[in-house]
Amino acid sequence: MWFKNLQVYRLPKNWNVDIEQIEEQLARMILLECNATAPRSLGWLPPRDGGALIHQVNQQWLLRLGFEEKLLPSSVVKRFANDKAREIEAREGRRVGRREMRELTEQVTLELLPRAFTRQRSTYGWIDRSNGWLVIDAASPAKAEEFTEHLRKSIETLPARMLKVNLSPAAAMSDWVATGEGPAGFSIDQDLELRSVDKAAVRYVKHPLDGQEIRQHIADGKTVSRLAMTWHDRISFVLNDLLQIKRLEFLDILKEQAESQSENADERFDLDCTLMTGECAQLLDDLVAGLGGEAAQP
Repeated sequence: MWFKNLQVYRLPKNWNVDIEQIEEQLARMILLECNATAPRSLGWLPPRDGGALIHQVNQQWLLRLGFEEKLLPSSVVKRFANDKAREIEAREGRRVGRREMRELTEQVTLELLPRAFTRQRSTYGWIDRSNGWLVIDAASPAKAEEFTEHLRKSIETLPARMLKVNLSPAAAMSDWVATGEGPAGFSIDQDLELRSVDKAAVRYVKHPLDGQEIRQHIADGKTVSRLAMTWHDRISFVLNDLLQIKRLEFLDILKEQAESQSENADERFDLDCTLMTGECAQLLDDLVAGLGGEAAQP
């Protein structure tokens, strides 16, 4: 349940929507099993098994998008299609052309899909209505966009937009590393990536970042594209130049707090959700402030 990545979108604060109405709209696009000929399926699942499609704790909503796909390697399809082509050539004494080969490949795919194994994955999203955040737990922008696109298709309106800040993350991170001091509430850790204009990269892993060598790289024109940081000794993470937060790690004291205060699985899930969303909301506020505040939208 604890998010590992934050792809951040902005929503109007106190977005005026009714949870029951949104749940009804989500219920029209729940995850269905792939049928015999469908290679994949996408839809909503309860964040907690057996629960509602929106798990609500105060003004925090947790959503879960499920994805199911048939595992049918192209090498297997190609082998069966080639076998059929050889049968045709032997039976009819002619060569199978490109167009017919494509048709055979499509035919074989439809024949094999009902026998294929299926794989499921989930992407979680968090809506903070009081602070105006939509946050997707996705390592890549593509998976975050998959979530938001399906959410837009599912509900009538979704006034979400990418978070924009006044300072370039690359320029700000470069300044923090050069001065050896992060913004208020943040400390700099020991993982770093620098890039030059021609995309040449220099990486440091578990390496002190206060040496002259690193400052010289910045003086020579390289900018920081990825930087490990810790917020208030409570959450460590890696920030990149696209304003994505990755490798999120909550310190054990937060998880121990939830475990010690909960008596059953339901209470534990609610406490996890409350602690995670509360901490992340504060982290995002402080990070935006450290990046010069939120940029005005046209």
